[in-house]
Amino acid sequence: MPASAERPDPAPAFPNPPERDEAGRRHPLKKFRNYLIGGLLVWIPIMVTVWVLRFVARILDQSLVLLPHAWRPETIVGTYVPGVGVILSLLLLFLTGLLVKNLFGGRIVAGLESLVRRIPVIGPVYGGAKSFSETVLTDTGRSFKQVVLVEFPRKGIFSIGFITAHDLQEVQARTAYKVTGVFVPTTPNPTTGFLVMFPNDEIVMLDMTVDEGFKMLFTLGVVVPTWRNAPVDGRLAPQQTEP
Repeated sequence: MPASAERPDPAPAFPNPPERDEAGRRHPLKKFRNYLIGGLLVWIPIMVTVWVLRFVARILDQSLVLLPHAWRPETIVGTYVPGVGVILSLLLLFLTGLLVKNLFGGRIVAGLESLVRRIPVIGPVYGGAKSFSETVLTDTGRSFKQVVLVEFPRKGIFSIGFITAHDLQEVQARTAYKVTGVFVPTTPNPTTGFLVMFPNDEIVMLDMTVDEGFKMLFTLGVVVPTWRNAPVDGRLAPQQTEP
């Protein structure tokens, strides 16, 4: 059989509806699909926000275990009262912060922390969590303050990362490279990921903020921040290699 007489490809089982009918009007199935998409664009952000708030509220509600059983809302009212744990957690955080900022209270907390750090197994876990919290939640450290682009998991494939550490003396001495620690998170759950040591000349600094970087990760790369420092002549800016 000649090549020109080859059998044509079979028609798709579910062909896309035409954009418009013979009279030039938009096809009803096309309009129906657009209405569904419009509804999803309204409800998906609302549902995600509600889910996150409920997740955080459930965690904060665990502070109710600090109350005696006779003082808990389900004992007094006879049923679970949502939000009481959130209020209690915020009050507890405020009072704890007020205590720590006080000179006398700060000494008490420092003494208790010193005792906890001496406990086997518990001490190292507490110390690591304490250092991580101070680094991320305060302005004293440089970790998680800069978004970078790195070639990961292989050359030619780029991933978003966050600088975590600069002074890696042993790693630099044993590899003969000046390296920087970069956390490469997974998406859409950036609480997990990989800690990778990259040579400084392989790290590309980005102009996007940390909030914009996390927003991009949460949305699977759908929400891309606007490049505020884009060159006006259209040429690429020189890469920054010094983190």
